[in-house]
Formats: sequence, C-alpha cells, structure tokens
Amino acid sequence: MAVYQLDDELWFPAPHQGEDDGLIAVGGDLSVRRLLLAYRHGFFPWFSFQSGCQPHWYCPMDRFVIFPSEIHVSHSMRQLMRQQRYELTINNDFSGVINGCAKADGRFLESGAWLGPDIVEAYTRLHRLGYAASVEVWERAADSDNGQGRRLVGGLYGVVLRNAFFGESMFSLVPSASKLALIHLACTLEDLGACFIDCQFETPHLKSMGGRHITYDEYMQQLGPF
Repeated sequence: MAVYQLDDELWFPAPHQGEDDGLIAVGGDLSVRRLLLAYRHGFFPWFSFQSGCQPHWYCPMDRFVIFPSEIHVSHSMRQLMRQQRYELTINNDFSGVINGCAKADGRFLESGAWLGPDIVEAYTRLHRLGYAASVEVWERAADSDNGQGRRLVGGLYGVVLRNAFFGESMFSLVPSASKLALIHLACTLEDLGACFIDCQFETPHLKSMGGRHITYDEYMQQLGPF
C-alpha cells in the first residue's frame, strides 16, 4: 500500500495500490482535465481546505452506490411528495446548491471542512462545461401563486459522466429536503437509463435510501469504457 505524490503531469497511480481507506495520492490540481480523468477511473478529491493542504485523492476498492431503480421511498416520503409542498428542479441554481452544501449548519466553520472556495470554483467550472449538475428543492412563499418568492431549502450536486452521477454533497434547511432531491435525481436517472449514483462513502442516511456496496471492479464495469 502506498500514497503517491502527484506532479504537474496529468496522471493517477493504479487504484488497487492505495491505502485501506481509499487514499492513494496527494497533490496535483483541481483543473477540469484532472477532475475528469479522476472520475473516469473512480477517483475523487477530499481534503480539509482550512489546513491549506494539497488535494488528497481517494479511490476506495469498496464502493457505495445507489442504483436508480433501487431507490427506497418510505411511506412518509410518499406522503410528503403527494402534498406537493416543494418544487424540484435540475440545474436551476447550481451556485445556490453548492454554496448551500458548503455553508448549511455552519459546515464551513467546522474543523476538517472540505467544501472550500477552491472546490466551489472547480466544480462550478465543471458545471459550466456540462460535467456537473445540481438538484434544487424550493419552498414557495405562502402568498405566491406564480413561483415568485420561492426559497431554496435543499439540494445536492455532483459530477455527470457517461451513464453515472457522482454525488458530492447535499444539504437541507427543512426536514427531508435532501431526500426529496435524491429521489428526484434517481427517478430522472432511471428515465435516462443511467447505471448508478456514486455515494463515495456509506452513511446511515444513504443506506436508508437504498445504497449498497459493490466492488471497484464491478463499479468500473458498470461505468463502462471512456
């Protein structure tokens, strides 16, 4: 097992050689070309921006994903969806979502926070080029009949390549907003024939939504060649 030092050249080491937690390389940059190369091979950056350290690149051999057809929608979520209290959109406010993910609940100030200005700028560039997308959850003002005065109350964003969505972060300002966003994403991806949502790491929240583990080799087989 080893952790490699990246340089200005555009490359990544063989993914099977990383640490048990998936860390395999440090350094390099967050350019569009490097990020696209990373995601095409199952790598993603994750590091504390407050410490001023260089990018850390992870590629776990055990992958946690949600297959769109397997998204779990609980009875309570079905009830919430039927109430139509919230409006869901895609790519309507990428900036609002990524900054919401960065700052909701004071995340930006926490020790080890990773979604800093460099990450926001890098993924905004990806979005402008069509490689990153957002799902928004809106709450309309009580006196609004035409969609004006709505408030962004949750959402998620991630990278879009070929037939997969690589989830990066989500946030909620009201109960279950991120769940609504994830369900909307999964339904949209299923209609498009996408293969999976990469969740990166297991969490109780994502497991309850239908996430499960697959091997890196199966993950790459599902993703297909570029």
